[in-house]
Amino acid sequence: MRIIGGTLKGRRFNPPADKWPTRPTTDYAKEALFNILNNLLSFDEVKVLDLFGGTGSHGYEFVSRGCTDITYVDKFAPCVQFVRKTTEALGIGQYIRIVQMDVFRFIDSNSAQYDYIFAGPPYALPTIDTIPDLIFEKKMLNPGGLFVMEHNPHHKFLDHPQLIDVRNYGKTIFKLFQESETPVSQP
Repeated sequence: MRIIGGTLKGRRFNPPADKWPTRPTTDYAKEALFNILNNLLSFDEVKVLDLFGGTGSHGYEFVSRGCTDITYVDKFAPCVQFVRKTTEALGIGQYIRIVQMDVFRFIDSNSAQYDYIFAGPPYALPTIDTIPDLIFEKKMLNPGGLFVMEHNPHHKFLDHPQLIDVRNYGKTIFKLFQESETPVSQP
């Protein structure tokens, strides 16, 4: 695996993926997503949350592009240990807060808001369809904030009120959701 853009472009990291329950985003899909994000975000100004962080690839890309406030969450201890070692080897440990915890417990206990949230859950996760609603119910995004969900074709979300875009890259699908800029008044 490699970092595809920014100051760390080309740096490689090699997780022992054959032994892990992870499914890292392909370089092709990751590059396409970051081409979209380049037009939507100021990387050096965003506060990022990476849920189901796995190998940490998403966070490394953000740091490489200037982001200094990333929270990585994953419950799988070998992934967490790998990310700690990799952030140290890349010299970026001060920019990534690493949390070893079940993502749903983290969401339930979280009180912070973020400008960008990425969730790349295991495709077979039985509760995958609840994630967008949980993010918005817990008000985890700042106004105008962006939430990206990676999933396979078995999940739709097309009727979700905050859905703003859909991008397909083979069997990898990114759904982009956005928090309204202004609160909607209740009658």
